[in-house]
Amino acid sequence: MAGPVAFFAVFFAYPVAAIVARGLEVDGVWRFGRIVDVLAQPDVRHVLWFTTWQALASTALTLLIALPGAYVFARFDFPGKQVLRAVVTVPFVLPTVVVGTAFLALVGRGGLLDELWGVRLDTTVWAILLAHVFFNYAVVVRTVGGLWAQLDPRQEEAARMLGASRARAWRQVTLPALAPAVAAAALMVFLFTFTSFGVVQILGGPAFSTLEVEIYRQTSQVFDLSTAAVLTLIQFAAVVAVLAVHAWTVRRRESALRLVDAATTARRPRGTGQWALLAGVLATVALLVVLPLAVLVQRSLGAPGFGYYRALTEADGGAFLVPPIEAIGNSLQYALVATAIAVVIGALAAAALTRRDAGRFVRGFDALLMLPLGVSAVTVGFGFLIALDEPPLDLRSSWILVPLAQALVGVPFVVRTMLPVLRAVDGRLREAAAVLGASPWRVWREVDLPMVRRALLVAAGFAFAVSLGEFGATVFIARPDNPTLPVAVARLLGRPGDMNYGQAMALSTILMLVCAVALVVLERLRTDRSGEF
Repeated sequence: MAGPVAFFAVFFAYPVAAIVARGLEVDGVWRFGRIVDVLAQPDVRHVLWFTTWQALASTALTLLIALPGAYVFARFDFPGKQVLRAVVTVPFVLPTVVVGTAFLALVGRGGLLDELWGVRLDTTVWAILLAHVFFNYAVVVRTVGGLWAQLDPRQEEAARMLGASRARAWRQVTLPALAPAVAAAALMVFLFTFTSFGVVQILGGPAFSTLEVEIYRQTSQVFDLSTAAVLTLIQFAAVVAVLAVHAWTVRRRESALRLVDAATTARRPRGTGQWALLAGVLATVALLVVLPLAVLVQRSLGAPGFGYYRALTEADGGAFLVPPIEAIGNSLQYALVATAIAVVIGALAAAALTRRDAGRFVRGFDALLMLPLGVSAVTVGFGFLIALDEPPLDLRSSWILVPLAQALVGVPFVVRTMLPVLRAVDGRLREAAAVLGASPWRVWREVDLPMVRRALLVAAGFAFAVSLGEFGATVFIARPDNPTLPVAVARLLGRPGDMNYGQAMALSTILMLVCAVALVVLERLRTDRSGEF
């Protein structure tokens, strides 16, 4: 635990505490009354209300649209199922900046809907809600569908034989069994949308602002650290509450169900109703997932002779000190270093959490590992600048700050991927190796590593994908001469002109393709029985 605790203490707890303290401390005195003052501001109450409202609406809409897809992936066997499974997962590994850009190309000024019917949805709440559904569709499909595929269908069939209608059998037999998974998926979607930044920043415009966007505005534009610190505390408290409920739901889900092999429950659709359901899900995936990505690619090819892509090789001396194309190499290098850090820290934490003699502190640390996914990345990034600027941690001018911030987001994925596999390793194998004289390091190398090698590779792939797309913290600490892909896309979108817009589409397409390749590799490494992230 020494490595993970030190890493999170220095690069997460310390920067967040530093920026909160800077905002609430005046002349050496903590002004807790500032919390009441900020909450009393009508604008802040509006931001808090909109953040909560849009997260609840996004969660409900995602469940409504994605649950039929979860059923289709769980119970139906059809050609191209694995390819479609990979396609619906692409949005989840995409950076939110690319998600916002894709929907901007679809519903924004000059977008597909604008050209065909003169309809624009950008700067409306509907664009934000649909983009959140696009991003979180795979969370519901994989979390709920993974469990649904392992529920024994004979239980529902027995209820039908006893006279229950199909609807009643599903409501009284299947739904109670699925409820913990649905609740867990809903809470994860709520967490992601409650802390939404890139999507709202690009699609919301000045009319809509979440807590995360407002923290960014107060920090980088208004320079009001006091208000930003209070908003950070509010977001932190909400995230802790959500994670506590989420942890309780997951424990209930794991202990309450008896599962069967998922390979035995899927079958070909039967009857008109099932074929119609499959067609409806395929149409939903085509319109909601494939169409925005296709429009993004089409917009990137708008200039003759790949003009937008060729323009990426030129430095304009404006928003970039180097040609934007260099952001690709920067992002890949940062993501590789961040992945290495995340794998080492995450593997150590997962190994400690699987020890039978783990104490209460270690088990509590399991929940704390999820906090970087919910705490404001903007706060973390700005905290890096004001906290890590003095010896012995004077890192403000160092390139390592970017991969460190990205690794914070990657570690939870590594831990969640490796924990189930490590817990499945028979402890008697380790004990036998130790009795035969093997050192702890050799026991890990000879017993654990061969069993968790595939999970380790999957964890590394997820860490690479999320590191590649990290934006909230990186936008503060990436140097102008070393921008990452998400930062470069955001800068281009913030400048007027068709050429800048086209270059943003081109860079977003490149970033989407890199993430898609990483996802294909993940699908090949994923175990056949794996139903979750």
